[in-house]
Amino acid sequence: MAYRRLGVKSAHRRALLCNATTSLIKNGVIETTEPRAKEIASCVEKMITIGKRGDLASRRQALAFLTEEDMATKLFNEIAPKYADRNGGYTRIVKLAARRGDAAQMVRIELV
Repeated sequence: MAYRRLGVKSAHRRALLCNATTSLIKNGVIETTEPRAKEIASCVEKMITIGKRGDLASRRQALAFLTEEDMATKLFNEIAPKYADRNGGYTRIVKLAARRGDAAQMVRIELV
């Protein structure tokens, strides 16, 4: 199955995913629409897997994707060690009420 385009150009989509991934690592939970959350979950899973490797090359990969340097440090020092014995499934998506303006399905995505 192809990735979701999310109704934006590729540069906008990449920026959206980078910013949302950084926010999820920073806060532990964010609220967004369901298609965005599914894409964000994929990005966060990859970032945590990169963080579990812990070498210099993986740190540089994470810094290339995340928008804040201190969030990369948090990823490697706090979040990745917490999931050291877990093989995937680092995020949870919980459905919320539909958005009032356009009835889009809203969800809360959080780290498990």
